[in-house]
Amino acid sequence: MRLLYSFTTAAGLALASLRAHKLRTFLTLLGVIIGVFSVVVVGAAIEGLGAYAEQTTAKVFGSDSFQIGQLLQVGQMSRRERLEKLRTNKRIRVEDYAYLKQVSGREILYSPYRQRGEDIKHAGVTLEACAVIGVSSELEEIRDFVLTEGRFFTAEEERTKTPVAIIGEDVRTAFFADASPIGKQIKLGGYDFRVVGLQEKIGSAGGQSQDRVAFIPATVFNRIYGPERSMLIFARPRPESGLVLEEALDRARVALRVRYKTRPGAVDNFDTITPDSIREFINRILGVIGAAVVPITLISLVVGGIVIMNIMLVSVTERTREIGIRKSLGARQSDLMLQFLLEAVMLSLLGGGIGLAGGWAVAAVATAISGVTLKVTMPYVFLALGVSSVVGIASGWYPALRASRMNPVDALRSE
Repeated sequence: MRLLYSFTTAAGLALASLRAHKLRTFLTLLGVIIGVFSVVVVGAAIEGLGAYAEQTTAKVFGSDSFQIGQLLQVGQMSRRERLEKLRTNKRIRVEDYAYLKQVSGREILYSPYRQRGEDIKHAGVTLEACAVIGVSSELEEIRDFVLTEGRFFTAEEERTKTPVAIIGEDVRTAFFADASPIGKQIKLGGYDFRVVGLQEKIGSAGGQSQDRVAFIPATVFNRIYGPERSMLIFARPRPESGLVLEEALDRARVALRVRYKTRPGAVDNFDTITPDSIREFINRILGVIGAAVVPITLISLVVGGIVIMNIMLVSVTERTREIGIRKSLGARQSDLMLQFLLEAVMLSLLGGGIGLAGGWAVAAVATAISGVTLKVTMPYVFLALGVSSVVGIASGWYPALRASRMNPVDALRSE
């Protein structure tokens, strides 16, 4: 009962002091508000970018697919490593694609993937530097292709080299902003193509728009641009095969190792990549960013704590006579200690609450404007509020201790 009375009395006196000096209280709060706000917004941005990167990776790469190529890299690769891979790794050719389909095509879906930069034209308008990609009809299933209009081209259209195309959102906006693109004609590589499908909007990946694109049958691509020295192969296990991604990848690797006569125990003389390796790389990059940025934002909380400590020391000096009167009337050291400590903690938690609300509001506005979901997650909330609470206790401890140890006679004599 005594403890509860002491706590409520100390809390009431602390609140009264804060209300009596509103401007000073607000200025004191600013450091903590900015610190918590920064931590919450930075954390939301990191989590949001991670989720956006994963969604984009799934759309561009597929959720259960893998790639095979001469040189595939995730992250930085030194010039020496790159040259070594180009020297030792085999070029993936059309014959290798046909071999893989023959050996394991009943269990695994395969699609060639050849890309070329090309201008696309329609009705006198030119959209420059688009990605024209030659693939098979099976890419729709391999990559979980989502179309907002129309359809993907068929195996028959691929076999007969029919000039049809699936376009991205940027191409539609440039040429058919107010009408459906299905059935319309576009020109690329000097040939007319009929648009049969519209890919859903994907956004950017690796700093490049994934919507400035046109997918055409690989057979048509080869006819226009000729055979290429190397290509990529997209693949995934057929749903009816019962294989998981790792098993399908192992079977494809074994088939190519046999074809390339790779010695037992030697590393693959070709590259493979899966969505997991891309996600791992993205998470590693975001982890590095978080490890570098979050501590910097926490420094503002430490600065806020220093401001609170200075203000509390000023407050103790200003209220020396009040402290003397309370002590002479029977207040114990613990009562004064609790009063000033609560005042510092209240400042810190109030600033933390305002900073948290501001960070949440900014994350919501940024999400609505940018289209990238900034996720305010509980770990960053607990981190911000936890650090602000520790800062409040640490910054209020010394001023509270100084107030509690004052001699009542000396305190009453002060002016």
